Amino acid sequence: MALLDFLHISIADQQLYGFAEGQLRLRFPVSTARNGVGEQNGSGCTPRGLHQVRARIGDGLPQGAVLRGRRWTGEIWSPDLHESFPGRDWILTRILWLSGSEPGVNRRGQVDTFRRYIYIHGTPDCEPMGVPLSHGCVRMRNADLLQLFPWVPPHCAVRIDEAPCPDWAAVELE
Repeated sequence: MALLDFLHISIADQQLYGFAEGQLRLRFPVSTARNGVGEQNGSGCTPRGLHQVRARIGDGLPQGAVLRGRRWTGEIWSPDLHESFPGRDWILTRILWLSGSEPGVNRRGQVDTFRRYIYIHGTPDCEPMGVPLSHGCVRMRNADLLQLFPWVPPHCAVRIDEAPCPDWAAVELE
């Protein structure tokens, strides 16, 4: 498979669609923000619009690696560790750190996606997918993120949109 050149995240579908050369190649369930969509700093919302992958973090780390401040803590997520830190927003396995591409919409000032630390990242398997529950980021299953990560180059375009994508959701992938 060729490297992906475009990711589309549908808020309505709670799906991430990955494209290479205009062809849908990958589809994964996600979880976006419990607070819905919005670009304001501190809103806890998932920002809309065109973004790019500004940084790829965690290559080579084990599945379930716990990341804090974009660095591996040395821990691997487990149910026991989860119980020790109730309410923690778990960032696991890999991070695709997003940067807004639209000044005034999701870039610069109080709407800057990068400064809001908005990621596509792994989450514990006990957290549901397909339901908006994050604090603004796009959560994925760790196994899905491990499958996606090698195919996403730096600066890959990412669109986050509210609309459903029924044609993409129904396509059989090769």
